Amino acid sequence: MWKDSETTTDYLDYDYLVSSVERIITNDGLLPASIGIYGDWGSGKSSLMKMCQERLTQNDDSIKCIYFNGWLFESYEDAKTALLSSIIDEIREDERFKDKVKDVIDGISESIDIFKLAQFALKTGLDIAASGGLATVLGLSIGTIAKNVANQASTVDTEKLSGVIDNVKDKLDKKELRESIRKFQESFADLIKRSKMSRLVIFIDELDRCRPDTILDTLEAMKLFMFTGKVAFVIGADESHITYAVKSKFADIEGIQINIGQEYLEKLIQYPIRIPRMNICETETYIASLLLEDIFTKDELKGIFESARQNDEDFYFASCIPLLQKNEEVTKNKDAKVAVSIAEQVSGILSAGLHGNPRQVKRFLNTMDMRIEQAKCKKAELNKSILVKLMLLEYIKPSIFSKFAELNYENKLQDELSILESDDATRSEEFADRLKDDWFVKWLNISPKLFEESLGKYFYFARTSLDEKISRISSVLSPAAQNILDAIMNESELALNTAMKNDISIVEKANIIEGFAIQARALNKISNKKIEYFIRFIDSYDDLYQEALDVIGTFTYKQIELGSIIHFADMSSKAGLVDEMRTIINRWDKDRGEDKFIKPFEKRIKGK
Repeated sequence: MWKDSETTTDYLDYDYLVSSVERIITNDGLLPASIGIYGDWGSGKSSLMKMCQERLTQNDDSIKCIYFNGWLFESYEDAKTALLSSIIDEIREDERFKDKVKDVIDGISESIDIFKLAQFALKTGLDIAASGGLATVLGLSIGTIAKNVANQASTVDTEKLSGVIDNVKDKLDKKELRESIRKFQESFADLIKRSKMSRLVIFIDELDRCRPDTILDTLEAMKLFMFTGKVAFVIGADESHITYAVKSKFADIEGIQINIGQEYLEKLIQYPIRIPRMNICETETYIASLLLEDIFTKDELKGIFESARQNDEDFYFASCIPLLQKNEEVTKNKDAKVAVSIAEQVSGILSAGLHGNPRQVKRFLNTMDMRIEQAKCKKAELNKSILVKLMLLEYIKPSIFSKFAELNYENKLQDELSILESDDATRSEEFADRLKDDWFVKWLNISPKLFEESLGKYFYFARTSLDEKISRISSVLSPAAQNILDAIMNESELALNTAMKNDISIVEKANIIEGFAIQARALNKISNKKIEYFIRFIDSYDDLYQEALDVIGTFTYKQIELGSIIHFADMSSKAGLVDEMRTIINRWDKDRGEDKFIKPFEKRIKGK
């Protein structure tokens, strides 16, 4: 299995992106600099930053790189001071610099204490007089109070002290706070000079997991350092999440005609570097690399790919499979040949289904590997090629996969597959509508053919409980896709409109539908709004109607509100599935014992 975390092993050919970051940071004329590494959830932003950090430190002994995880500090400390303190603490603990800058760091730490006090006071209304009352405050320096309050802030009775802060707020906000900022910048410039470090690079990661206020506070803190050379910030984030955070802050300001989120980001980030989605060839290389990693040592695998690159100057732009199939080390190893075959088998359909997302690909392969190991525990053997083909169906068309499992239980699947995998698949009555789906037709033509295989054990290891299904869906959904599902279930029109502006993969669409189905089936009543927003999501794409109809068909008449019928009519009319929807509605009325739903349905259809 493969660890779902950042890595410095480059299976994604990110070297050219690493070089771009390196060129900016090592050019003194471009510093101070702010670099944005933008990419979708799971695209490899953290790995790219780790590769950049490794490259920079390998080539320059006097560089200082600091990695800051914004999400890790959220809820524990103010974002601004968390970043400032982390930077200073890292330098303080570095053996190369600490003796040269000890006295400067002490002065900077005092400034940070004042920033902590200011943030705490402004957010909670805390009376600075917590140090001993108003009379005492007026006789103390803000620095002394800052240290006292910073240490005791969590135990202060804010109700007793509320209101007194107004007496010293002007002094705190305007005079000494401004002086502290100026002093901080002067001291920090002195620190860089004394330390003899060639440059300071701060990598900020996981920012798009944070709340909007944390995102903005962290970005604002960067500005304190962007006044002197030899400093660079590298921000890894989903660009849309950052712009949303800015827009949410200024949502109440009337008359804004520009995209304020984008404008803000463009002013703050000087050099945007975007990670592209993997294409089919890159997905092939990535899958092959991961699978071969289990067979060869790191050095052996490196040699295999270096040999392939030397034999084809277009290696990075074309399929690697033909070259790997000719490689001597691969051809003499049975497992290696299977690995390359699987990469070729699934890369095209998986690249489209997962939007070329490395994390999703890795999770797919981890599930495959887990099932193979589970089968071994039961003295069973799963053929990787068969398993992967069925898993593709399970991930991208779960409703068809469920139907296959049902037919297998009834001992009817082999007969159905013999028709579907023949030259005349149109003879299938069970899947006649599904044969209109180009993806399903392509899937049927992927090797190996399944109609002669015993598939029971594959469905056995695909079984999951309701809780496991919900957990699996949550684990594979990107934040954007999860927001769509949450908006539907929470009946939030604003959240749905915002979330649906993001592009999501075929697999995520399928998982949103499955997630909705699981949660909706558990309800006694599925509200009209939930149905409306679910269908609004379906209507945004032209390839989800059959899946939506399959889900709707699993509901009972008791769960459906009368007002939802018009949404079913509108959707089925748009999709050309009126007869299929009519069948479901007639079944509901038959189960109820009265014609309650069919009349408004037919009326709506005739009005179209």
